Amino acid sequence: MPIFITNIYNIIFILVYLLCQFLQIGLAYQNSTIKRIVLPETYLKEVRPPTAKGNPVVIEFSVFVVDINSINVEDMDFRVDMFVHQKWKESRLTLSDDLFEDGDDYVTLPPEFFDNLWQPDPYFLNSKVAARLHAIIACQMEFQLYPMDIQICPIYIESFSYSNSKVRLKWAESGVNINPELKLLQYNLGAPLQLEETDGYMPEKDGNYSRLTVYFRFERQIGHHLIQTFAPSSLVVMLSWFSFWLGLDAIPGRVTLLVTCMLTLVTMFTGADIPPVAYVKALDLWMAGCMVFVFAALAEFVVVKVLDVQYQQQSKLTPKPILPLRLTSTLEKGQCQTVAVFDGHGTNVRSRKANTQTPTTPVAVNVQGNGGGPRTINRRQSILSVSWTDNDTGVEKIMWREIDKISRVVFPGLFLVFVILYWPILILKTSS
Repeated sequence: MPIFITNIYNIIFILVYLLCQFLQIGLAYQNSTIKRIVLPETYLKEVRPPTAKGNPVVIEFSVFVVDINSINVEDMDFRVDMFVHQKWKESRLTLSDDLFEDGDDYVTLPPEFFDNLWQPDPYFLNSKVAARLHAIIACQMEFQLYPMDIQICPIYIESFSYSNSKVRLKWAESGVNINPELKLLQYNLGAPLQLEETDGYMPEKDGNYSRLTVYFRFERQIGHHLIQTFAPSSLVVMLSWFSFWLGLDAIPGRVTLLVTCMLTLVTMFTGADIPPVAYVKALDLWMAGCMVFVFAALAEFVVVKVLDVQYQQQSKLTPKPILPLRLTSTLEKGQCQTVAVFDGHGTNVRSRKANTQTPTTPVAVNVQGNGGGPRTINRRQSILSVSWTDNDTGVEKIMWREIDKISRVVFPGLFLVFVILYWPILILKTSS
């Protein structure tokens, strides 16, 4: 029984092999028949079609872009899938009317037949890797305006072997079409596409060659960077302003807040998906500006802390002035008035004749310490460098507290000016 099954498998294999051979023979006979009917005996596929007066063969070129699946900013290239359609006139073909179906002005031939025809040899001049419908195209990208940059990437199509005196490339009426369902992740494909037909000298081939050019315009979508970079960095800068409302009694919290904000910005800047180029980009300026504001807030804290230490030291070293102690009572004219005065060593009580017409209002006090002569202290400005007394309200003003109050207004105002200058300039440069 096993031997019988094995023989059946062998017979089936032989029949399948013979069937494939017959099909190949049939296709070869069909191709040879078509070739004999359509192509003359003197036809050479290595020779371009003849033209009147030696004019070049005109090749009409059209492209349908199916997909652009990768725009690589590190390698500066993009991958494109496309259908390429070429059209030219082959005057050596002999097509009898029997080959045409009723009402048709064309004949559809099998793909294998085209191996026997002369074909133009265009190629993508700036491609790194090219297949029949797939190519990796090099593109020189500029990132000064990143992340609002616009990349103009051309595709150059040129004949490989034939100069412009033999073959001339020409865009067909359809030109280049884009798949309407094509969507890119970080870019918008600008339209319309710019098409050019030029002749360029190729020094490596020592001749002028016909060239077709199509320019793709890739406009980067900024929504991703607004959410991932600009909005968080702005919030971190605003968070650093909260330190101006924290007093110096909360030094650990104030230092932790500012240092955390600075480290957060550094982490965002180093971790961002930024093209590794040597020149300064628009995003670099934004992140640098944010870090400058946070660093300035940290520097402001150091300044107010130093002023507070000076204030505390001067408050301990400077004696407080003691005003004369007046013991007053309703006196008759000609009676004496008792006055107690502190002179630094003790209290002297003396009496003097009261002046009922001009009341005494002393503005200064003579204070004599243990180590020197008497000196005068102004009541309205007890500490000149780090504090003073307001002339209108009589309230003591401390320098570091006033700096904090001013910073609450100055820092947001300067950051607003930075934002107002940054975005209009960036938008104007992008539009130009």
